[in-house]
Amino acid sequence: MDIDNRELVARAIDGDRQAFDKLVKENKDKMFALTLRMTGDREVALDLMQDTFLTAFKEIGRFRGEAGFSSWLYRIASNKTLNYLKRKKILSFIPLTEQTSETVSYQMPEYVDGEGLNQELASAVDALPPKQKLVFNLRFYDQLPFAKIAGILNKSESTVKTNYQKAIEKLRKKLESFR
Repeated sequence: MDIDNRELVARAIDGDRQAFDKLVKENKDKMFALTLRMTGDREVALDLMQDTFLTAFKEIGRFRGEAGFSSWLYRIASNKTLNYLKRKKILSFIPLTEQTSETVSYQMPEYVDGEGLNQELASAVDALPPKQKLVFNLRFYDQLPFAKIAGILNKSESTVKTNYQKAIEKLRKKLESFR
């Protein structure tokens, strides 16, 4: 964590709302991108991002500074998103109303050529189990090193690497027709 961020965090811990606002501005895009890729729903992603920062604001006094502030936020956002996905899965078994098919509002960025491949990739990533999906998103899109992801998720680096490898294998299998 650089000196400016440490100072902002220290000021935020002391109750400086402007310092916390600056931390939010620096990190909101990363947290939104993660929650959006995980949920595929813009409104849910915005809610999860807002909930992440609300929790961070309430709990900033508990931030120990062992890792960077953004790593701490990634952990909060990851936990909130995984909990949301678990609740959604449980609730999907309980028909509350007549269900309609949801469309994913997120379009994959043009990392590879071909609209069909992008749609298949988005669908394949969305079908991954939540923990593999989270590790894949943090590594592939946010380009975080395995050690940092392990810290965010409070898992061993080998566990993170295994989840990532399993996600890659599943994606390769699903996208075999594009080879």
